[in-house]
Amino acid sequence: MKKVWRFVVYACVTILVVGGTGAVGYMRTMQESMSVYDKPVPTSLQSVQAAAYDSKKPTVAVMLANEVTEVFDFLVPYEMFSMTGSYNVFAAAPDKNVKSLTGGLDIVPHYTFDELDQLTSRGPDIIVIPFMPILDEAKYKPVRDWIRKHSGKETTLLSICNGAENLADTGLLDGKSAATHWGDIGRLEKKYSEVTWKRDQRYVADSNLVSSAGLTSGIDASLYVISQQMGEPTAEKVAKDMNYPSYHFVQHPQMKPFTAGLSDVVYILNNAFQWSKKKDGILLYDGADELMLSSAFDTYGASGTTTTITVSSKREPVVTRYGLDLIARYQIADAPKLDRMIFVGPNVKTVAAGDIRNWNEDGGEAEQLYLHTDSPERFAMEPAFEDLARQEDVRTAEFAAKRLEYRATSHLKLEGAPFSYEAFGIPIGVGMVTLFVLYLADRRFVRRKKLSA
Repeated sequence: MKKVWRFVVYACVTILVVGGTGAVGYMRTMQESMSVYDKPVPTSLQSVQAAAYDSKKPTVAVMLANEVTEVFDFLVPYEMFSMTGSYNVFAAAPDKNVKSLTGGLDIVPHYTFDELDQLTSRGPDIIVIPFMPILDEAKYKPVRDWIRKHSGKETTLLSICNGAENLADTGLLDGKSAATHWGDIGRLEKKYSEVTWKRDQRYVADSNLVSSAGLTSGIDASLYVISQQMGEPTAEKVAKDMNYPSYHFVQHPQMKPFTAGLSDVVYILNNAFQWSKKKDGILLYDGADELMLSSAFDTYGASGTTTTITVSSKREPVVTRYGLDLIARYQIADAPKLDRMIFVGPNVKTVAAGDIRNWNEDGGEAEQLYLHTDSPERFAMEPAFEDLARQEDVRTAEFAAKRLEYRATSHLKLEGAPFSYEAFGIPIGVGMVTLFVLYLADRRFVRRKKLSA
């Protein structure tokens, strides 16, 4: 019986130590991925001009929260509606302070919520609701209030991925159907039981409310809205220009739902036990494509293996292809030591030639990765998945595609280690060390005490 109790004690203590160590690592990784802008605001922001408004076009507002907003959910719909040329597309936030996206990308809003209401007289025609974690109620309240303010039938509310939680939080989804990310739908079914959550659809349209499932499903939902308002040819052209391979979901959103599985443990272990995370710089340059940027931030930065850091050649805002004002946290001269510098976009060597030259002359000696130059005809996320498999392991890349709900995986050539030796090896090592320490303590203090008695 004593041996049984000794085994139970050993097992419980080991589980607590390994679990506690992992929990600390996991929370630290989450904090890094949701870090907010904490540097002095550049004086050059005072000269940033508000994006032009054309009263003849409908207006799309893509929301930014006071704390942090999911990078893919924000960048990709912003670009897609902009690509049509048929909308005013603005980044809108409670105030004009710098706002942060997951992975450490920082943006200057075009307008505040109030400014946009005044500019358009009645508010936007479409409000895109990315996932915005509700971390601080006081800071989040303006987001909820503005969504509720524009809940009338004349405004289309489009939630992307877990932005459905932000929409459900307003109460506007009660009695309606909605989609969200497969990893959170079980939790939301319990939290928002008045909503009929659909597990087998890429997007759900219910009256003026449109909600998408996980991340890339937001592409289908955005294309659906564009097709309804601007016509099928316009939506098809946007998909073609993006090299998006799954347009059929726009017309037929049914899908086989993803579910959590044992193989997904790689994501938890990466976040919890990847102690030697790589530091990848991502160059921000004028004309950078929003989708291409997202492919780097939401593949590497969200994998649990890599910290993504923004770098640019100048202290003033960098203006993207469709007019977003980005602020880099580091300039080339003061960039920290990096493992790699990532250059996004198929034409980056031409468009950002001066920035690349500055990096080569004044930057570090980090390995350089031109993520899209060899595959301009492919969807932007695919080269990132394949590089992640080479850099880390195949399991990590497979889960990255699953997390993003990317369905065209037959296009991928994932080659690399079968799994992360570090992520699996560290908890095993911590467990073995814990058992050894317990054994020594047992012999030194417990058994010796019994013998002496």
